[in-house]
Amino acid sequence: MRAAPAPALVMALPKGRILDEALPLLERAGIRPEPDFAREDARQLRFATNLPELTLVRVRSFDVATFVGFDAAQLGIVGSDVLMEFDYPELYAPVDLGIGRCRLSVAEPESLA
Repeated sequence: MRAAPAPALVMALPKGRILDEALPLLERAGIRPEPDFAREDARQLRFATNLPELTLVRVRSFDVATFVGFDAAQLGIVGSDVLMEFDYPELYAPVDLGIGRCRLSVAEPESLA
């Protein structure tokens, strides 16, 4: 008797800078998306990977939380700002990947300094 195949996992990834920083992490983990994933003009939602049990979706950052919160994806990478904005009990942040850092700069006239 053959074992049943493992259920497919869907990972939601945000478009933009966080995606650019997450791709090397995925590569180090042995996850390589299909070539169309790198094309910003690709119209598809789901992208295959070299792992048959893993599919990637590329969506807006706030949609990552929605996809995971409503079980359209089982895991995702998103900034902590998005996690704080959404109050879904299904979302938690077990790992800080050290990507997506930002800073706030404030400028004022020299005469006020």
